[in-house]
Amino acid sequence: MEEKSIPVWDASKPKKIYVINGSPQRNASGTMRVTNAFLKGIENNCECETQIDTLSDMNVKMCYGCLSCWGRTDGTCIIDDDIVKIKQRILDSDVIIASFPLYFFGMPGSVKNMTDRLLSTMLPYRGERPVAGLPYHEFRYDFSEKKFLLISTCGFGQTLPTYNALLAQYDCIFGRGGYQVLLCPQGKVFSTPELSARVDIYLEKYTAAGKEFAENGVISDETIKFLQEPIFDERRFHLLIDEFWRNEREIGAKQHIDKAKN
Repeated sequence: MEEKSIPVWDASKPKKIYVINGSPQRNASGTMRVTNAFLKGIENNCECETQIDTLSDMNVKMCYGCLSCWGRTDGTCIIDDDIVKIKQRILDSDVIIASFPLYFFGMPGSVKNMTDRLLSTMLPYRGERPVAGLPYHEFRYDFSEKKFLLISTCGFGQTLPTYNALLAQYDCIFGRGGYQVLLCPQGKVFSTPELSARVDIYLEKYTAAGKEFAENGVISDETIKFLQEPIFDERRFHLLIDEFWRNEREIGAKQHIDKAKN
């Protein structure tokens, strides 16, 4: 299947990086630990300016589905909220990174909200058939020199096929090859304090990937495959998950008892 060609990257030119933190956990997000490790690799090897927005702290209303941005205006949404700021930062940036965990085989609700509202960045549908390797809709703006990346963690022991549904949506939006993904399995380990030292060592490979991206503007298929390798083997991960849910039940039981006492 044909894939979109990757734009030429000039590593000597200063870059504007825009990160959209779509985790409801905000700064406590395990996915942002991965993203920050990746950013460290970029910032240490490339002159850049990084802007991070946290969706949970922003006012982004649901899309009305009125299609005014297609039929009545040239890409202007009738809702005046923070989507205006987000859209402008996307237009002004060289690198756009969406950072969020996998929620029930898809993106969190806040990210879906934002994604729906960014329909205005695309030209109206006129009965076109999808073309392999290209976005289903044409972009209204010139995004040919921009780099789009998705960084995501999941609670599963592996990344595929659990990400298939989400990546199929991204293929429709950007076209296959129009974005790159850094997927991280076993995301629950990031919230375990006892594993902090092990996790810090694990995250070094994302910093190395950031360095590779800063130098080349692209992450190799070999690196992407390497990043998807889990931090623990299957047996150890199962034990950690069992312990996690056991602790959750104990916390829930304690909260129930405390509530009954009050």
